[in-house]
Amino acid sequence: MATFWLTVYVLVWPVIVAGVLLQIVRAFFRDWIQSRKEGRSII
Repeated sequence: MATFWLTVYVLVWPVIVAGVLLQIVRAFFRDWIQSRKEGRSII
């Protein structure tokens, strides 16, 4: 049974990490586009 849970963990954590990274990238580009429209630096 422990092998099953270890397998699930190894296969699922990259999906969770990819989801979090996707959210960060989307938020960055949303802020970047908004700052370009307002004519200001993103920094």
